[in-house]
Amino acid sequence: MNDMPKYGYVRVAAAVPEMKVADCVFNTGKILEIMAEAAEKQCYITVFPELCITGYTCGDLFRQSILIDSALNSLHELSKASCKWDNVFIVGLPLLIKNRLYNCAAVIQKGQIKGIVPKACIPNNNEFYEKRWFREGGDLDTDYVSIFGEDIPCGLDLIFEDGEYSQLCFAIEICEDLWIPIPPSSKKALDGASIICNLSASNEIIGKHEYREMLVKSQSGRCIAGYLYSSSGVGESTTDLVFGGHAIIAENGIVLAQSERFRMESQLIVSEIDIQKLIHDRMNKSTFMPSGSNNRIVKLNPCRQNIETLNREIEKHPFVPSNPKTCDERCAEIFRIQASGLVKRLKHTGTKKAVIGVSGGLDSTLALLVVARAFDLLQLPRKDIIAVTMPGFGTTEQTYRNAVNLIKAIGADYHEINIEAACMQHFRDIGHDPENHDITYENVQARERTQILMDLANKENGLVIGTGDLSELALGWCTYNGDHMSMYSVNCGVPKTLVKHLVRWAAENTDDSAVAEVLRCVIDTPVTPELLPSGNGEIVQKTEDIIGPYELHDFFIYHMLRYGAEPEKILFLAKNAFCGEYDEEKISDTMKIFYKRFFSQQFKRSCVPDGPKVGTISLSPRGDWRMPSDASAQIWLKGQA
Repeated sequence: MNDMPKYGYVRVAAAVPEMKVADCVFNTGKILEIMAEAAEKQCYITVFPELCITGYTCGDLFRQSILIDSALNSLHELSKASCKWDNVFIVGLPLLIKNRLYNCAAVIQKGQIKGIVPKACIPNNNEFYEKRWFREGGDLDTDYVSIFGEDIPCGLDLIFEDGEYSQLCFAIEICEDLWIPIPPSSKKALDGASIICNLSASNEIIGKHEYREMLVKSQSGRCIAGYLYSSSGVGESTTDLVFGGHAIIAENGIVLAQSERFRMESQLIVSEIDIQKLIHDRMNKSTFMPSGSNNRIVKLNPCRQNIETLNREIEKHPFVPSNPKTCDERCAEIFRIQASGLVKRLKHTGTKKAVIGVSGGLDSTLALLVVARAFDLLQLPRKDIIAVTMPGFGTTEQTYRNAVNLIKAIGADYHEINIEAACMQHFRDIGHDPENHDITYENVQARERTQILMDLANKENGLVIGTGDLSELALGWCTYNGDHMSMYSVNCGVPKTLVKHLVRWAAENTDDSAVAEVLRCVIDTPVTPELLPSGNGEIVQKTEDIIGPYELHDFFIYHMLRYGAEPEKILFLAKNAFCGEYDEEKISDTMKIFYKRFFSQQFKRSCVPDGPKVGTISLSPRGDWRMPSDASAQIWLKGQA
């Protein structure tokens, strides 16, 4: 097998050919042109529109035997032309079976007609009156149809499966089949079809294209499938209707590619479906169960692809929506989730005070913003937020100023407790040389800060609010029983790459200019634990210099935890996503750090405090992620050493 099936990617296409109504010869020529283009682009499956050989708007011409025979001759020509390719082509035509006319999809590959699928649901309302010519697919009482001397599988019960890559299998529905309450594709997906192909002839009226797109997106999401949709173009008759040529490729609720409607020329849209990702989601969804239908499997020639790059975009920051409007909406929603979680915890415990450590960095800033919003919702005074800055050996003027200004701008109760003397006493107590700036030196500071917060919470009858984020949990980048611990952790579901966007969103959506100004300063501050001393007051300890870029780690977290992708595939995706920014060596080295830390630091995640899940990924041991603390990372690191 080649790389693409190994990574789970299969290249597919949806075609809208230029056409003329009832001119099968012209239409066949245009279909052949697109078939050649699709083969050159290594598209394993290409879907054409409904009745594309004749045109959908032939009307009573469908009752003319010359049109039906001409369509059959075109099918023969297309079949013969396909003999030089392993690619699969799905075309639409009227087919006479046992003296009944059916609106059919024909699957062609390598010079053969592999199967015929009739349209299940025939519309007969408003502008549609197909029952005048066609019978419903359920009326078909034969499993095979004789075409060109061959018995071809025929029926609504067909699923087509790749000869080697068994997880690559597809089913077909035609136009109206998608618009009914329970589309045929729902059962086909439950029975294993990972891609649904829809040959359609959907006319254009105001707003219909948006509804059509929504249908395709939602059906691909419900079925956890790829969905290839192709609808008739402007060459159809305009006697009463206009057709725009709408083609869509979707995957599990996301549109990957879409055609330009109302174009006069032929179009071919191309993308890749990640079969491996779909199978992972189906495997993890306990309600995704076989439908109980009896389907016939039609074996196809193996998928032969040699693809080095992807047509689909691989998001560098999968946790952060690339669309600014969507990102704004997501940030607002996350704040609502975080604040609502804290409101519930405060009300349940009867606590009216919160204690939070503020370092002047992104995470504690976000947490303080959440606490302030929760207090506003509860109509509690912000002065009951006990915000503590705890300068230590590595605290710089920049972060200190951020912390002080933020606490005062928010209106919280400002406390400053310098930890240097307490840490020096502790060094003496345990016999540690303070000139030895090792892990003990660093962790003593983290635990001293947590002790202060916990004791203040006891004194004030408040809750200690945790500030650590999802990325730090994944990497174990926290001190056990230090910043690792709190009484409620509001950021635990937010990855580092999203934290900055949330703080920026807060800066852009506040009426308080003082708050906005300090938030912008925080955004410009490097991520740092500030545990090592600096002689000149500058930041000397930058987290990303030690463990690698957080944007890479968040990329790894997303693809490993959300889709169960293996290291080799994640490396391939990262090279595509970060091309020109990081070379393969940098990505690979950072990935080694990620896997080593992710496995070795699970013990910290096994006892984390409560906190809200805000996205698709959570590392709570009580929720989404339950992993032994002593699991081996060997097979994940194999090939990465």
